[in-house]
Amino acid sequence: MSITQQLIYLFVLAIPVASIAWTITHEEVIREFRETCHTKSAECPRLYQRKFFYLFTCEYCFSHYVALIFLVITRFQLLYPDWRGYLIALFSLVWVANVYMSFFGMIRLDLKKERVEIAKSEATQSASPLNGSL
Repeated sequence: MSITQQLIYLFVLAIPVASIAWTITHEEVIREFRETCHTKSAECPRLYQRKFFYLFTCEYCFSHYVALIFLVITRFQLLYPDWRGYLIALFSLVWVANVYMSFFGMIRLDLKKERVEIAKSEATQSASPLNGSL
């Protein structure tokens, strides 16, 4: 596979890795599970238990495991056709996925900020005594 194809694979494979890692660690659909993991990561008596549950609360940590699963499924290697290719692919995939998640987080923050500003503007307009109803 050419280096161009490998880079395309890298950037495409990072999309589902980022999507899965973000969904598990941020989205409302599994909030209860994540809250339970957060509590257990702070309260479990054993270090390995705390670290296991922490895994589901940190997108960076979780993305390593998701990337590893995708590498096992796809057998994607980067630059070298042996174990070094898997190692480079793993860390490259994690890095690109985390860049995607950072961009997504910034976009969501901007959208939320705009929604708050719109709601504030609408509330101010509806609370105004001279809002056009004379």
